[in-house]
Amino acid sequence: VLLAAAVCTKAGKAIVSRQFVEMTRTRIEGLLAAFPKLMNTGKQHTFVETESVRYVYQPMEKLYMVLITTKNSNILEDLETLRLFSRVIPEYCRALEENEISEHCFDLIFAFDEIVALGYRENVNLAQIRTFTEMDSHEEKVFRAVRETQEREAKAEMRRKAKELQQARRDAERQGKKAPGFGGFGSSAVSGGTTAAMITETIIETEKPKVAPAPARPSGPSKALKLGAKGKEVDNFVDKLKSEGENIMTSVGKRSTEAAKVLVPPINMESVHMKIEEKISLTCGRDGGLQNMELHGMIMLHISDEKFARIRLHVENEDKKGVQLQTHPNVDKKLFTAESQIGLKNPEKSFPVNSDVGVLKWRLQTTEESFIPLTINCWPSESGNSCDVNIEYELQEESLELNDVVITIPLPSGVGTPVIGEIDGEYRHDSRRNLLEWCLPVIDAKNKSGSLEFSIAGQPNDFFPVHVSFVSKKNYCNIQVTKVTQVNGNSPVRFSTETTFLVDKYEIL
Repeated sequence: VLLAAAVCTKAGKAIVSRQFVEMTRTRIEGLLAAFPKLMNTGKQHTFVETESVRYVYQPMEKLYMVLITTKNSNILEDLETLRLFSRVIPEYCRALEENEISEHCFDLIFAFDEIVALGYRENVNLAQIRTFTEMDSHEEKVFRAVRETQEREAKAEMRRKAKELQQARRDAERQGKKAPGFGGFGSSAVSGGTTAAMITETIIETEKPKVAPAPARPSGPSKALKLGAKGKEVDNFVDKLKSEGENIMTSVGKRSTEAAKVLVPPINMESVHMKIEEKISLTCGRDGGLQNMELHGMIMLHISDEKFARIRLHVENEDKKGVQLQTHPNVDKKLFTAESQIGLKNPEKSFPVNSDVGVLKWRLQTTEESFIPLTINCWPSESGNSCDVNIEYELQEESLELNDVVITIPLPSGVGTPVIGEIDGEYRHDSRRNLLEWCLPVIDAKNKSGSLEFSIAGQPNDFFPVHVSFVSKKNYCNIQVTKVTQVNGNSPVRFSTETTFLVDKYEIL
């Protein structure tokens, strides 16, 4: 019978241990602390025994993989089990070091549980363990697909309801009644805000019954919902560990969708607040040459105080790249062309209050290589059975400051861990998805270039396409709002600005 499986240091300190029978923490720590003292340095064995237990072990660099069994356990089976345990650890940890084992401790425990149940070995291999721990649920996929369909239907219903309200307003105007404000540019600030709130409430009420009903297939959601129902059990387990004195680190997803990364908004939001957002979509060839680069930008205006609803925005456009600008239809185009000011066609009207309004947007499409903000040069070269990959970046647009830059290089499957040579910044190896992520906290004029070298078995084509993601608080096209003034009297108004430059797609094919 297998009592416990543990990874410990040469001194006998437990890093991760999984007990398969009822044992106290003090007991297992005592057994592991005694283990190094029992080993005879002059002889090479795979096991040592005491009066009560047997240790079956395998050295792994600075660590030991140890199985603690009863003395009448089958040693041949235990050695076979030990080999499987030793193969599982590199599957989850890229280095056999204490901090790496600690970081992936729960992954290892889940894998250990697949190998041994109630002290006896299960008939599994490495591929089966990988499949079981991934927990890829067909029912969950069905549930997600049904939920997305319901959300699409709810949005369609929302648009239909909005058209009905618009039609009702037109009918009221034709009959000579006072038309209700619609929250657009045409209405006053008070009526616009009130009616916009009414419309929002109606849309929410319409959307609720669409999302609530259970999907047609009863088997789908019932099982899929059970996957999420274990949250309370996990929380209770974490609280229990904390009460025993364990330090629990909340795990943060290493990868998130690039476009979903949004910078934290400024704390001091004024009554007049502007969001300047740009998104870039770029495709380059591996031998240089820009296939396509498209950039979309927009200024969104948010007014939270009615007394600042009649204003003008003074825009400073220092762009020299040939950006195409377009104002909202209710904005005075002549005023913007002549004086670079954004104001309503009718100066007596007010901007909507408590809603985000897009007042100016711009677009840049080019194949000019000098416009690429961050160039990536990936150069794989074959060397015998392996490939030496050199990859470098260079910031061409020096006015930018790029944060949380991740350059993702695909790797061939089933060839192990890449051997890293020189590197600027840090790297992460995702063995599950066969990716190498080169992480750089900041790229700016002071840190405009850097390189990474690594070796791994493969062909040059295996390392493409390379994907890049980043966020920035400085926009690419130099378009800024420098001043906000009242329509009457031209008195200046305090305002706040939030600038975000995001990646929609950035790849080197």
